[in-house]
Amino acid sequence: MEIKDLLKKELMIMDLKASTKMEAIDEMVAKLKEKNIISDEVVFKDLILKREEKSSTGLGEGIAMPHAKTSVVNTPAVLFARSNKGIDYDALDGEPVYIFFMIAASEGAHDLHIDTLAKLSKMLLNDDFTQCLKTCGTPDEVYALVDKYSEKPQEAIKKEVKEAQSTNRKKILAVTACPTGIAHTYMAEAALKEAGEKLGVDVKVETNGADGIKNNLTPNDINEAVGIIVAADKKVETARFNDKRVIVTSTADAIKNAEILIKRVLNNEAPIFKAEADNNPKEDIQEETNSIGRIIYKSIMSGVSNMLPFVIGGGILLALSFVVERFMGENQLFKLLFDVGAGAFHFLIPILAGFIAMSIADKPGFMPGAVAGYMASQGAGFLGGLIGGFIAGYSIIFLKKMTKNMSKQFDGMKSMVIYPIFSLVITGILMYFIIVPIFTKVNLIVANWLNNMGTVNAVVLGAILGGMMSVDMGGPINKAAYTFSIGVFTDTGNGAFMAAVMAGGMVPPLAIALAMTLFKNNFDEKEKQSTISNFILGLSFITEGAIPFAAKEPVKVISSCVIGAAIAGGLTQFWSVSAPAPHGGIFVIPAMPSVHSAIFFIVSIAIGAIISGVIFGILRRNRRNLLFRRSL
Repeated sequence: MEIKDLLKKELMIMDLKASTKMEAIDEMVAKLKEKNIISDEVVFKDLILKREEKSSTGLGEGIAMPHAKTSVVNTPAVLFARSNKGIDYDALDGEPVYIFFMIAASEGAHDLHIDTLAKLSKMLLNDDFTQCLKTCGTPDEVYALVDKYSEKPQEAIKKEVKEAQSTNRKKILAVTACPTGIAHTYMAEAALKEAGEKLGVDVKVETNGADGIKNNLTPNDINEAVGIIVAADKKVETARFNDKRVIVTSTADAIKNAEILIKRVLNNEAPIFKAEADNNPKEDIQEETNSIGRIIYKSIMSGVSNMLPFVIGGGILLALSFVVERFMGENQLFKLLFDVGAGAFHFLIPILAGFIAMSIADKPGFMPGAVAGYMASQGAGFLGGLIGGFIAGYSIIFLKKMTKNMSKQFDGMKSMVIYPIFSLVITGILMYFIIVPIFTKVNLIVANWLNNMGTVNAVVLGAILGGMMSVDMGGPINKAAYTFSIGVFTDTGNGAFMAAVMAGGMVPPLAIALAMTLFKNNFDEKEKQSTISNFILGLSFITEGAIPFAAKEPVKVISSCVIGAAIAGGLTQFWSVSAPAPHGGIFVIPAMPSVHSAIFFIVSIAIGAIISGVIFGILRRNRRNLLFRRSL
């Protein structure tokens, strides 16, 4: 398969009308939808935006490669677009972007597709190619230019032979990886190889792309190399580089500063890598550049994200068991659902603590962390488990530092004996004598406070939690509110705040859908296509359905949604609504402890969604002018 097989003429936009990054993405996604390349533009755009959040796909030199890999792609394709005036796309060099290649890869994209996209990524590093793209007048000229610069099989073979013959030069190894494994992975590879040719150095690059690991680095390669460059935006295996000079950086840095990185290796400026200190290069970068608060946040989120499947699965099964009990009595089905759901819930705190510890100390941290979580579940609860995870993780870090000067003959003994035994002893002592007793008392105080909290305080706290769910819709503030409510729910069994955050999280997508229903003239046809999906997502407690709108108009969307979500959260507390499970949206209503809770849960959400929907619809009154401009 060649690049021109994916780059279709009917997908080319020779003059983008967009003037902003969001408008450019909208225009390109709309073209993919129009040509039936994708089945759901909301999902596809959401994935495009999530990739942009990790790092801009504006690569510099006037080029951007937004991309996503998802099952909503009907046919893998590459869209070409050009802006004659340039667009501020948050590019790595801060300059406007003129040339866009939007890549739509299917979930099961096979090797041919990925190899083809990799070739395109490498072609964009050719200055002559990109300059010619800016002057092409028709899709036919773009098509011919791509065909001209595509690397033919014979050329690739000659290049491999040339690389194999250069045996007398210094050798540098590299590993490249990006979250989707489509663009940055291969552009970093090409940039490093090109820089190596200029500097007279052999560069072998192992790519961790969407088609798996290619050009694996062998033990012999590693022994011969003067150093290694790990350009990765996700975790890659690095223990094999122990005692070698290693530079850990991002793919964007490798694309932009390949020569500088290689010179650092050649000048012995790269630090000696110690595998036992940390096997996660991405964590190395973050711990060097981020604040303590950021490190703590990332560790907690690692624990919470791995705990959520247990929360959702176990919680919904428990809710179903209550429904069965209410309508069918305590039969065998009730017992099955209850036992399985309760079993999942028993893992919540051990999993939370285990993955917090693992995010800090890699695999050795998981075992003592999980044990700390188990000990916390005996009374110290969610907070005790959270702190136990940090204790376990840093006990491993402490042991690694204490044993770093031991002979390499004892490396096996470290991982099999020293780390597990002594980390467990340290963690166990601190948990048993300090953390569990203290936080058991704290939980009793919290439970007593919740039981005796007045209506006004409950409404205020419910409104705050509900509003937090809509501030960043799946971001840190949203996660903080949800994590707090899960902690209260698991420690005390009180589902009041769970009801507040669930109502608050359901409001944004429902409000967006209602606004498009009530104020149809303020939205374009493409936006209105997501009305039904937003209703479904909102009712299912999936807040992220509103993200594409929030990304486009953050002030209007977030301000209107926070108001309605806060009202919904506060009303659940005013009417003493309690959720029987930590997830599920309207599907937990049959399991509500009373008809009163079920009715007023629905009423609270409806009031909040209507208020937010009306506010957002009114704020979009000037949308007609924008639609008119886009139609020109």
